[in-house]
Amino acid sequence: MTREEIKNLIPHREPMLLVDEAEKVGETVFSRYTIREDEFFTQGHFPGYPVVPGVVLCEIMAQGSALLVPEDILTNGLSFYAGLDNIKFKHSVFPGDTVCVESKLVAQRGPLIIVDAKATVEDKLCCKGKLSFMVVPKTDIENK
Repeated sequence: MTREEIKNLIPHREPMLLVDEAEKVGETVFSRYTIREDEFFTQGHFPGYPVVPGVVLCEIMAQGSALLVPEDILTNGLSFYAGLDNIKFKHSVFPGDTVCVESKLVAQRGPLIIVDAKATVEDKLCCKGKLSFMVVPKTDIENK
């Protein structure tokens, strides 16, 4: 799935679109994002040592993971974090790195989606944890 195809499924846009490509294989999504030199989140984090913030790594994992939501539900709703559990940061990520995310569906209970996700760079584990999403119908959001 290309970046343009991903835009048809999730609402994120530049500079917050953090998935370059993705592929769904059964109950698993493999996605990738290359950290660019001019990312807004590394410009001040930290000057002289531009490390990707942990919360951004979680967002990179989440955006790829959102593609596990069935397409008909995803196109009619927005997925919001419902929880982050057992998040572990193992290795720093820097501009020029390509973050590879593997997301596996753990459970779905109505609009609640639970996934296990891990992010690697060159086969080094950078971040892992369980992500939960609640899919809210767009009609519930339009009046906000």
